[in-house]
Amino acid sequence: MGLQPLEFSDCYLDSPWFRERIRAHEAELERTNKFIKELIKDGKNLIAATKSLSAAQRKFAHSLRDFKFEFIGDAETDDERCIDASLREFSNFLKNLEEQREIMALSVTETLIKPLEKFRKEQLGAVKEEKKKFDKETEKNYSLIDKHLTLSARKKDSHLQEADLQVEQTRQHFYELCLEYVCKLQEIQERKKFEFVEPMLSFFQGMFTFYHQGHELSKDFNHYKMELQINIQNTRNRFEGARSEVEELMNKIRQNPKDHKRASQFTAEGYLYVQEKRPAPFGSSWVKHYCMYRKTAKKFNMIPFEHRSGGRLGDGEVFFLKECTRRHTDSIDRRFCFDIEAADRPGVPLTVQAFSEEERKQWLEALGGKEALFHTFNRAIIPRPEGGAQLDTLGFTILRKCISAVETRGINDQGLYRVVGVSSKVQRLLSMLMDAKTCNELDLENSVDWEVKTVTSALKQYLRSLPEPLMTYELHRDFIVPAKSGSPESRVNAIHFLVHKLPEKNKEMLDILVKHLTNVSNHSKQNLMTVANLGVVFGPTLMRPQEETVAAIMDLKFQNIVVEILIENHEKIFRTSPDTAFPEPTCLSASPPNAPPRQSKRQGQRTKRPVAVYNLCLELEDGDSPSPVKEDTPTSSQDSLSTPSPTTSAAHGPSGPDGNHLAADGGHCGDWTATTVINRKARAVYPCEAEHSSELSFEIGAIFEDVQTSREPGWLEGTLNGKRGLIPQNYVKLL
Repeated sequence: MGLQPLEFSDCYLDSPWFRERIRAHEAELERTNKFIKELIKDGKNLIAATKSLSAAQRKFAHSLRDFKFEFIGDAETDDERCIDASLREFSNFLKNLEEQREIMALSVTETLIKPLEKFRKEQLGAVKEEKKKFDKETEKNYSLIDKHLTLSARKKDSHLQEADLQVEQTRQHFYELCLEYVCKLQEIQERKKFEFVEPMLSFFQGMFTFYHQGHELSKDFNHYKMELQINIQNTRNRFEGARSEVEELMNKIRQNPKDHKRASQFTAEGYLYVQEKRPAPFGSSWVKHYCMYRKTAKKFNMIPFEHRSGGRLGDGEVFFLKECTRRHTDSIDRRFCFDIEAADRPGVPLTVQAFSEEERKQWLEALGGKEALFHTFNRAIIPRPEGGAQLDTLGFTILRKCISAVETRGINDQGLYRVVGVSSKVQRLLSMLMDAKTCNELDLENSVDWEVKTVTSALKQYLRSLPEPLMTYELHRDFIVPAKSGSPESRVNAIHFLVHKLPEKNKEMLDILVKHLTNVSNHSKQNLMTVANLGVVFGPTLMRPQEETVAAIMDLKFQNIVVEILIENHEKIFRTSPDTAFPEPTCLSASPPNAPPRQSKRQGQRTKRPVAVYNLCLELEDGDSPSPVKEDTPTSSQDSLSTPSPTTSAAHGPSGPDGNHLAADGGHCGDWTATTVINRKARAVYPCEAEHSSELSFEIGAIFEDVQTSREPGWLEGTLNGKRGLIPQNYVKLL
């Protein structure tokens, strides 16, 4: 039951029940006062907690923004770049969300805390003051009445009349104060309903606004989220394919490590313990060194290395070999030792120790010592065993039969080409297909004996059994280069150009297959085989390096991208002729193909600008020469710089260090182009506004002086109006 109303007429009676009703009203106001006081305290705690949460969220966002994924290999795919950039996107999302949260926290103070404090102090405080007056006047009134009633009736009439008048005046004042107090009590009971609830409504409106803003941010983020999910799925699929290849290579090396030693620019390399003599009586010590020897130059490098300290112990030593001599067991306490004499220090041999007798013999052979075993320290690439599959009439018949059967019977089968057939059945079908007589008799379109997954597995097995991949060993690296860098348009143009460099039969078979894969991808809603999924399946089938290494497996994802480009652009690539003026694949970038670093923010912001690709391979003028590669640099960091691709032969130009051939004309360019300083002029073909202090702003037609390649992929360095800075490579044409 609610509070009883306070009747004004009861003020004159001032009955016990009237007093009880007043006390009930006063108790309710006191309860309200305590509640508001506690609510204000909780509101302030809420603001403090909100600020703490916001600070934690911002710190979390800051951590996300600063972290960058490192990648294995020399470049990232577009999907991996998006995944890497996703942490910064998440950071920006949280930052925007926290800005809204701060607005909400401010609104809690302005719309809830301050109005409630004002209501409690001004309204409830005023009632308290009125209560004090009422209580004081009540006491005064009844005290005077008690005193007045004790007056003797024998007092003079004038005295009694004066006392009666005083009592009446006091009672009237009490009644007036009681009326005002009763009015104030009932007024505040009604006022609190809106003066208290209205700030609460404003508070919740602020909450709703915050969550609405979060919803709007979520809607804006949704498109990016969907694309990121695709990027993640593509990367996951490529990872699964690469992982199986890595495990297979690991098992091969585990079974026979000697047959999988990588080809190297050095004739011999590995660890040797080098004897370092000390003054008597300290004797000598043996220090482990990583040694590299190049037979053509007779150059021997030694780098001290200690695994306990985590790396090199110094810069090492380089000398030219004079001779190498095997140490007999009776001449030294240690086993597996031999002496090395430097040409510039005759008569002062260096004693070294190998890990085993076999390794000592290999070093002796490489260094020209005795007991050579006539086998090289670094294994040459072992060709893959040739199967019966060939690019002949029978091969085309096998391809067409399998494709026709798949498109007739299983184009909508889920996991087409990913679901593998039973190995024994696949081998039996492949054997029948590779026999001309039985192949012609096979009716795969109408046969129930051969499942679709058996047919698809047989087709993939046939392609893998070719003496070399359909897209050839020779062009393998050239296909990979554009997939690692450049704009989508430049990639398509590069792949288009390269496809038409394939042998005619290879190109014809690739055309038939890719047309079929395009048809398969068009049914991806049913078979779930998107272009990305087909790239994962057929990347390793159509492309593979001649040498099996982990680095090559890390390039699987780029093989997949090449296949994706073929499928998505089948008509253009196979039905039109490429631009004859388009640069050779090894010249598509002015940056080293082995080191395109993580995309910078400003590079990502330029993706929507027009793209123009120009041939940056220039004829070397007299005196121009590339910086030589240091011979003591480990192979892993120099392979892609110093090893010429199969397309760059001796006919392409003069030789550089170690026999690498340099470009001699504008139409051919070896890998050395990647490190060549251009030192030429260039003209702007698009306007550009700098987005960083290190970049140049320019208009169309601007002429740049002293143009050089930059360490940053896709950029050049040049001078304009006396200022030097970065220039987007695809915004200028070299003169």
